[in-house]
Amino acid sequence: MAKSKRSSSMPSIHPNAAGIDIGSRFHVAAVPVDRTEEPVRTFKSFTGDLHELARWLKSYRIETIAMESTSVYWIPAFEILESYGFEVFLVNAREAKNVPGRKTDINDAQWLQKLHQFGLLRASFQPSENIAELRAYLRQRERLNDYKASHIQHMQKAMMQMNIQLHHVVSTITGRTGIEIVRAIVAGQHNPDELVKFRDIRCHNSVEVMKAALTGNYKAEHLFALTQALELFDIYTEKIENCDRIIALVLQRLQQLTPDPQQTMPKAKHQESNKNAPSFDVRAALFNFMGKDLTQIHGLGPYLALKLVAECGTDMSRWPTSKHFTSWLCLAPGNKISGGKVLSSRTRRTASRATALLRLAATAIGKSDTALGAFYRRLASRTGKAKAVTATARKIATLFYNTLKYGMDYVDKGADYYETQYRDRVLINLRRRADAFGFTLQEKVLPGIAVEVS
Repeated sequence: MAKSKRSSSMPSIHPNAAGIDIGSRFHVAAVPVDRTEEPVRTFKSFTGDLHELARWLKSYRIETIAMESTSVYWIPAFEILESYGFEVFLVNAREAKNVPGRKTDINDAQWLQKLHQFGLLRASFQPSENIAELRAYLRQRERLNDYKASHIQHMQKAMMQMNIQLHHVVSTITGRTGIEIVRAIVAGQHNPDELVKFRDIRCHNSVEVMKAALTGNYKAEHLFALTQALELFDIYTEKIENCDRIIALVLQRLQQLTPDPQQTMPKAKHQESNKNAPSFDVRAALFNFMGKDLTQIHGLGPYLALKLVAECGTDMSRWPTSKHFTSWLCLAPGNKISGGKVLSSRTRRTASRATALLRLAATAIGKSDTALGAFYRRLASRTGKAKAVTATARKIATLFYNTLKYGMDYVDKGADYYETQYRDRVLINLRRRADAFGFTLQEKVLPGIAVEVS
């Protein structure tokens, strides 16, 4: 009986493993029960207590730790424990569900420790320290852009309350003409004849139309709201410029850590049209850092490529193949199978920023005269736009993976090449089906047109 019990026990993959249940006020840590009479302890979330937690784990010869990614509470504990030399596994809560029964913080910590000891948990992706720093600055920049956009809406609302219909006569109120008119109104200039002098010669609307749009009912409370919205707009613009400067410095530091590119930067395929892009040359900074121009892949502009690198990093060895990479992005079909029957093949939902960026690139490429654009349109006509976006995003993710891991140079063969391939595949299938029914496809020659019919 004893021998049978030993042979059926699970092997211990991480014998020196611990589990930590993360909370906002305190963390519960569990170590193997054979190390101490008190295998579970609670520590407050203050910095001093986190250092005490690390020393306590060191005293029991712990080498690796598993914790769940609870909100942002895990970040201080993760960083401090890593500084002590622990191998920290940040695991997905979905993969560490507790067993049925009574749920407590102590049970959660012990369950994490047990699962990690037997090697049943996978660590979530964590980029290198430098890439994580770049990602933090870019996410902060995106947050500031969102705040800035809100105050643009506040300016537009205040002007509409005064019946100043500036947004109807200019493309954007934050353009050269629009922002100068807004600043003049805030400065006290309310005469339409004077305000229209800020009109750029490229404006489509005539001077008379702009005068009518700039004739308003100026009220003190609405002017006050417009003034504050403009001030906040300027503040966030300045903060975004500060972010741009520090992002450029981080990219320069990353460039110093990598060898110089072996080839010259290729010619840009398209100009950067993103008005929210950083003020420095993002494409050149990325090329000097990685030695590859990701913008050669259709759909990836310089700013989008920079954000994608910040989210995924440059070390593609974390994923053995491109299929693992697209599965991590939740762009691969699911495989929910039971009894040999496929129950569902839908892609999983995800909040990944990288996935959202790839979907955005797929949507933009759908109208382009490229092979990827032709693929998107062909699939959208057959299965719908939602599935076409997912499939095209998966193709772009595969190209991104192969470029970084194998140094692949992307060469687009054009929409005509894809359509020709598609036509050849259809003809091969038609010939096969006709042959199965005992028929032969023959080419029917028409004036100026060559088609094949059955």
